[in-house]
Amino acid sequence: MDNAGKKILIVEDDQFLREFYQELLQEEGYIVDVAADGEIALKKITEGGFSLVLLDIMLPKMDGINILKTLKTSPAKTPNGPVVCLTNLGQDTVIKQCFELGAEGYLIKSALNPDEVLVEIKSYLQKSSPNAKS
Repeated sequence: MDNAGKKILIVEDDQFLREFYQELLQEEGYIVDVAADGEIALKKITEGGFSLVLLDIMLPKMDGINILKTLKTSPAKTPNGPVVCLTNLGQDTVIKQCFELGAEGYLIKSALNPDEVLVEIKSYLQKSSPNAKS
């Protein structure tokens, strides 16, 4: 289980959640970068090189849907791994739109405890690298 060198971008405007995910993932050995609004997020995602992007849908300046739309027309300089949307319950139409725009999955923020978050993240990372050892 070698997480070293795997870069994860957390795009989340809620400071508590952002720091929570950051700490959780850093303790597992991941390299973590964060963005608190859509404009910063888009800049970082466009630079690329992330193994995984956790993208909140509701963001200041530019929401997650618009970020995904922009990435469809102007891909990252260095390819990124899967984009996983962070949503709240009851956003089914939004989740459907995320998949249509290229997201690989979603996490419902209110429904997952820290261990479940890690399990989900590991499974997305394994899907993205076919020769990953579990």
